[in-house]
Amino acid sequence: MIGSAEVIVILCLILLLFGGKKLPEFARSLGKGIREFKRAVHGEETTDDSDGKQ
Repeated sequence: MIGSAEVIVILCLILLLFGGKKLPEFARSLGKGIREFKRAVHGEETTDDSDGKQ
């Protein structure tokens, strides 16, 4: 089991590797991937859920 100290170290390493500007983009794409995975598991049809925020 990973403790809180290990999580903090991992997050700091990710911040150093990717930089502050790339993290929001990375988190956004990770969230989209998780949503797609959940839809696939539940058998829902995938649609483009862009809210026009581009």
